[in-house]
Amino acid sequence: MTETTTRILTPTDGVPLTLDDFAPSTPAPGAPAVLVLHGGGGPFTVRGIAQHAADTGHRALLPTLPGWNGAPRAASLTSVPAYATLLLDLLAAEGLTDVVVIGSSLGGWLTSELAAQDATRPAGEPARVGAAVVIDGAGVKIPGEDFVQFFALTPREIAEHSWHDADRFFVDPATQSPEQIAAQRANMATMGSIAGDPYMHDPSLLERLPGVQVPTLVLWGESDRVFPPSYGRAYAEAFGDARFELIAEAGHLPQLEQPERTLARLDAFVAAL
Repeated sequence: MTETTTRILTPTDGVPLTLDDFAPSTPAPGAPAVLVLHGGGGPFTVRGIAQHAADTGHRALLPTLPGWNGAPRAASLTSVPAYATLLLDLLAAEGLTDVVVIGSSLGGWLTSELAAQDATRPAGEPARVGAAVVIDGAGVKIPGEDFVQFFALTPREIAEHSWHDADRFFVDPATQSPEQIAAQRANMATMGSIAGDPYMHDPSLLERLPGVQVPTLVLWGESDRVFPPSYGRAYAEAFGDARFELIAEAGHLPQLEQPERTLARLDAFVAAL
């Protein structure tokens, strides 16, 4: 049985970082550690990936990004690159190398940035990122692809853009408590502060992705209307060594809408490393 420990770490900036550490009951020989990164919806959107990784013999780390779920955020964390540097420091502090980094949505952008930063590490430094998985990620500006103004959408419009089956996953705000609504708004405010200007991308990232030579899987929900598959395919083509795969009957969060199909693609990718 997997054992999950929640630890509160104190990085050099002094602001606590909450980390769920999933330890497999039977570690698979040679299995790389896995770092799982959430997007705007918070850790629950990717918890199933971390749990599955541990169930299949990998140590899995799932941080709650500062600013989400009420977690404090240092004044220095004003951009996705700053968050990526924090997470690379986390991997170094844990003594981990050649980690498989998996990120969804904003977490996919973080994954790309982590891999790009690690690709330019000083000579003699060990590689912290051994492979990358970007699931319906933001982060780059593709010519001819316009971004949906996500923060301007109504809750129903968000559901229509995010899910293959919007009726199944739409949550009417009228059914939520004031505390739930306040938490969601706080999470979105954090995302807006680090990804709102420039909107949902780093102008320098696209030109840095060819330097990412680690194996990379770009997974995309076929029905994603936040970042459509054409955007994802072009995103994948920018990496030095990536392949693009679609998940049928899934939108922006295929790990929630089609978990079995998504986990099967992840397993096949990791098994081939």
